Amino acid sequence: MLSRDEFIKTEGNTFLGKTYVEHLLRPVFNDQRDYLFKQMFNIHRAHVVMLAEQGILDKKEATTILQGVETVSHTDPQTLQYDPQFEDLFFMMEHRISEQIGLDLAGKMHIARSRNDMGVAMYRLVLREHILTLLQSSVLLSDALLEQIQEHAETIITAYTHTQPAQPTTLGHYLTAILDVFLRDIQRLWIAYETVNRSPMGAAALSTTSFPINRKRVCELLGFSELVENSYDAIAGADYLIESATAVLSMMLNCGRWIQDFLQLVTREYKIIKVADPYVQISSTMPQKRNPVSIEHSRSLASSSVGEALAAIQMIHNTPFGDIVDTEDDLQPHLYRSYEKANRMIQLMHAVIRTMEVDKERALNQAKTSCITITELADVLARDKKVPFRSAHQIASSIAKKSSKEKLELNEIPLQTVNEEISKRCNVSLKLEEWNNIICPIEFIKKRNIQGGPNPDEVKRMAEARYKLTRANEDRLAEEKNRLQIAEKKLTESVQKIINKK
Repeated sequence: MLSRDEFIKTEGNTFLGKTYVEHLLRPVFNDQRDYLFKQMFNIHRAHVVMLAEQGILDKKEATTILQGVETVSHTDPQTLQYDPQFEDLFFMMEHRISEQIGLDLAGKMHIARSRNDMGVAMYRLVLREHILTLLQSSVLLSDALLEQIQEHAETIITAYTHTQPAQPTTLGHYLTAILDVFLRDIQRLWIAYETVNRSPMGAAALSTTSFPINRKRVCELLGFSELVENSYDAIAGADYLIESATAVLSMMLNCGRWIQDFLQLVTREYKIIKVADPYVQISSTMPQKRNPVSIEHSRSLASSSVGEALAAIQMIHNTPFGDIVDTEDDLQPHLYRSYEKANRMIQLMHAVIRTMEVDKERALNQAKTSCITITELADVLARDKKVPFRSAHQIASSIAKKSSKEKLELNEIPLQTVNEEISKRCNVSLKLEEWNNIICPIEFIKKRNIQGGPNPDEVKRMAEARYKLTRANEDRLAEEKNRLQIAEKKLTESVQKIINKK
């Protein structure tokens, strides 16, 4: 066992201690290298362009600085390794720029900004990309769901409550419910995106600067939609992180619920859905098996994404209202991983849903069991025969109990027996056609034509409305990507204008 003195000898007597380097700075450096490199240099470019346009840097200084920035920006970030002489990636890159242009000019690049506003800007830029990527994949999944909704507007399935067979519905009706929740989650992503896509640059450490900078110009060049106006809020506010985390968390929780349903529907016992061959795995010892590994991995990815998002939220909890940039070095990768895993899950389930096959006949036959149309008996008695609803419900209940006790399906119970049960409570009876319609899942569905119900025409109407929402999301995504491309082009042109100006 090491003594205290021996341990100190291995650690060193001054900052940075060996343990601090190995277990904090090196991992943080690797995360910065993998996620922040590109955005760091875009912020350098935008800030220097603004300083030059404001006359804070003269044209010659700005030209030299930007030439150095461009040279170093071509470094392959994957070749970079932590070096203890630099605290983090920022200082390493500043050193490399200084090797190109000298220490004084490299220092001038940092006029009127801080690691605080710069750090938050980098995080926001990276999160912005992750949200847009997930939105892009979400549009694909929306399309796949819509395609299956249209295909299966008339495919009868059994709906469950409390994990028990409840009533007939259609696969299209069920998938529309999934899509509606998913579309609301997409909207939550857009709201998070709007919060994230704001520029903190110009806040500096927290109270701005005495230099005559133009915050809106940097905002424009980096493609942010607006400023985080209050400079204290710009470096202390963490709601953009919480909103990003809760948006992806909500989507993954909601998706996890229907993914669990899919795992049940693909079992041999249910066998309603068949997963396409590219997304199943054959057992190494049991060749008859078709393991739905794509759905299983989707379930675990969704859960893992939730865990990463919750980790970020927990790290923000009770963090003082001030600069949290150093804390964010540890926090941000959790959010990035949450979005990356969410995106993988959405892509997997898009492939599964787009290519799945449905056994319509088997699904219909299952919907003819378990007395799941018995509600219609109570409705017919109350609506058509004017039986008080409570009495009608009691009659339906007695028929259901008889079916269970005698292990008979409704279509196996003679009409005479049904009418005998009815006559115990009221002086009405059913005709054979009425009884046949009551026990028929198809007729049950046709009659549920109220807005939002499973009637095929209503499902198709809903699908058309959701199609328009999905196209609107697609158009909005394309517009936002185009806007960001224009901003990046403006940044490049502004840099080149300064560098090439004689």
